[in-house]
Amino acid sequence: MKVIRRIFWWGIFPLVLIILGTLYYVSVQFANLKFDDNFPVSKDYTAFFPDNYQDSRNDFQHLTRDLSQTFQNVSLNSYYVPSKIDYDLTVDVCYIPAQKDSSNLLILSSGVHGVEGFVGSAVQKFFMQKFLTPELLENTGVLLIHAVNPFGFKHSRRVTENNVDLNRNSPSMNGLYETQNEGYPRVYDLINPVGRVDKSSIGNRFFFLKAINEIRKASMPVLRQAVLQGQYQFNEGLYFGGMNPEPQIDKLKPIIDIAMEPYKKVLAIDLHTGYGERGKLHFFPNPLSPEEKIRMELLFEGYTIDWGDSDNFYTVTGDFVGFMAARHPGKEFYPMLFEYGTLNSQKTMGSLKSIHIMILENQGYHNGYMSAEDSVLVKADLLEMYYPQSENWQNYIMEQTEDVFQTILPRFTE
Repeated sequence: MKVIRRIFWWGIFPLVLIILGTLYYVSVQFANLKFDDNFPVSKDYTAFFPDNYQDSRNDFQHLTRDLSQTFQNVSLNSYYVPSKIDYDLTVDVCYIPAQKDSSNLLILSSGVHGVEGFVGSAVQKFFMQKFLTPELLENTGVLLIHAVNPFGFKHSRRVTENNVDLNRNSPSMNGLYETQNEGYPRVYDLINPVGRVDKSSIGNRFFFLKAINEIRKASMPVLRQAVLQGQYQFNEGLYFGGMNPEPQIDKLKPIIDIAMEPYKKVLAIDLHTGYGERGKLHFFPNPLSPEEKIRMELLFEGYTIDWGDSDNFYTVTGDFVGFMAARHPGKEFYPMLFEYGTLNSQKTMGSLKSIHIMILENQGYHNGYMSAEDSVLVKADLLEMYYPQSENWQNYIMEQTEDVFQTILPRFTE
């Protein structure tokens, strides 16, 4: 008996303490994921970032009205998006046709994922003030689409009032809404918990361990694909693509068609935040043919394009850029998604942290919160994930954006 006790106290018990200590350390690190943003920056771009949806829309409308006084045949329109709780939601569109030769069209869209509109609108505002010049517009038209998802932008949600992810809702193929995501039901219970949100619960404190167990049973790429691809079965679940096009998608169809019609080449840039290495501007194109891939690589020569051939990549159905490309299949089309990384979600810790924030926000929206503090913390986490308040982060991603525009616009318009 004494031997057994000695084995326990000097062998098993210390091992148990080490394991418990490790689990506690990992859970604390996961719950308090922090970043030291010491990016090298030389300019201050913070004035471009809006405080809220209304200010962003006002700035966009003001700048586009100024453009109509400078250039010919500028078209400005606001398209109301129906809502049960908010009667002041619009998608605002500005189209400036090429002033001489209709060779190229640049489309710059923001706020497809509503809460990502803070950064997207800052980039659009910067583009209008810095790059929308008479020289560019000689042979290039510009279509600016502001706040594709105004409800999500205004109310700090990624999705629409109908819980629809517009980057899974935009039809570029027949049968989109009958698409079956076979992996999603397998992770449904993990990512769509029932009941009110309690951030201090054991399940939430040790979410990292639950998710690691799911990875053990499958793999990180399989889990990521199952969660992020998009699904069309569970209307209160994460990444719901809807049963039909959302109203603004139908309204934008003829606008995009008319704008694209005269041009030979189209570069469509959709602005997003959240995925990838913190502070880095990532480039995600649609799947392309070998010929299209060569053209894209020439346009973005000097930059790394994420072609989807790494373990960290995932594919989606119903994306907005793909929807635009499908409107005119005969065009020389360059589809590109600009993604500004926030939580290092290309790594396991950041990826699971991102998913957990999404889970809690969606759960809280549909089921409520155990306390007002839980509500405040979850909503703050979501906003920070898509709109970091770090001025150093903001300046760094805008500095990269300026460099990219300075490089690719002359190539595209030559």
